[in-house]
Amino acid sequence: MRSTSMRRAAATNLVKAWLLVALLAGLSGAVGWALGGYRTASIFAFCALLAAAAVYAYADRAVLGMLGAREYALAEDPLLRSTVDTLSAKLGILPPKLYLIVDGFPRALVAGRGPRGSALAVSTGLLGALRPAELEGVLAHELTHVRTRDVLVQTFAVLLAYILVEFSRIGGWLRRALLAVLGPLAAAFVHVLLSPKREFAADRSAAALAGSPHGLADALLRLDRASELVSFAESVVTEPLYTVDPFSDEGLGALFGTHPPVGERVARLRDLDPSWRSDLHVA
Repeated sequence: MRSTSMRRAAATNLVKAWLLVALLAGLSGAVGWALGGYRTASIFAFCALLAAAAVYAYADRAVLGMLGAREYALAEDPLLRSTVDTLSAKLGILPPKLYLIVDGFPRALVAGRGPRGSALAVSTGLLGALRPAELEGVLAHELTHVRTRDVLVQTFAVLLAYILVEFSRIGGWLRRALLAVLGPLAAAFVHVLLSPKREFAADRSAAALAGSPHGLADALLRLDRASELVSFAESVVTEPLYTVDPFSDEGLGALFGTHPPVGERVARLRDLDPSWRSDLHVA
């Protein structure tokens, strides 16, 4: 059943990606038509398709470059590589390339195309903050996004939103006005493409993959508390990439929030093992 739901989710995400490409090509063609008729429209649409192809091929590198990640050396932590390889084998995906973000804020993310081409990045703060079972739960969650091709849509959405928000910087004294228009527009694209349900589905699959829901549940609580203890200064458009929402629910951060409340996610995970309360009481 889990495999069937994953295949269905992967197919849905592929359709979303193609629709997004078609929409961008159509909008580019419309602008070209307004500027110079059919010939210009064809050129604009073709350029949009080339840009989409470039994003498909190099989006993971672009996202990791935005975040300052570097390649993870096997000698730094062989256990991390072996855990990722084991989970990837269970999911039937190609093990992603590993990257490290030198940052005390605990976070993990995936970027790329899907089961045959992706990258997984973890921060030094994550490796230092989580216990082995918690780390396994987080890795399983992120790799599930790869298996269902959530990673493809997330990466496209984040890059599109980033370009729109950064475009406001060229406005000079008009920057605030441009941001007031482009910020909500970018957030609207993100919310149309990414449903909070994807996180619940990834949580369920990660719990089954790890053999217990409690490692991930404990990790979610720990990551949620980290936002109160460690400063975080990345662009809010990267919110969909992380395991939990690390941003405040004010300003642009409120617009780009795509994750369901951590408390609800933890409650659903605990419900997957109804006996955990009685076991805790006995212990």
